[in-house]
Amino acid sequence: MIGNLKPLEIVLIIVVILLLFGAKKLPEMARSLGKSARILKSEAKAMKKDDAESAPASTTDSAAQQQPAPRTIQAAPGDVSSARPVAEQNTTKS
Repeated sequence: MIGNLKPLEIVLIIVVILLLFGAKKLPEMARSLGKSARILKSEAKAMKKDDAESAPASTTDSAAQQQPAPRTIQAAPGDVSSARPVAEQNTTKS
């Protein structure tokens, strides 16, 4: 669709945009758009970095995964004052 526009039509569209938004608002809008793009880019890099750091850590934590954390019993959901550890029986057959 954009390929079908002639140069005169493009200029007319730009003039209409200038009339609607005003010359003062356009640089401000462009600045905020650029800032948003930079924030999005930095967040995407941070997510990739976090994924890269967590991938090797998950393979080396296999020993820690073999011993589960001790289970606790709570009287009510969210009640940590009355929580106590549970002794589990290890039933291994020889």
